Amino acid sequence: MHLDITPFDDRRATREELAAERDRLIALGATEEKTLLGNWGPYEEFVIMMRDPEGNEFCLQ
Repeated sequence: MHLDITPFDDRRATREELAAERDRLIALGATEEKTLLGNWGPYEEFVIMMRDPEGNEFCLQ
């Protein structure tokens, strides 16, 4: 199973907000795999791929 995590319900997070959330999750035991930047149709896509302490992959976007 792969989860896509969004920090906010009502809007897209900025890169700075995603970086802050990444740092918070790392402090809780997650690890960062890689950062992806590209276009998804007309929209810029910024995704941080991570793993939880048990090794399960998820993405912040």
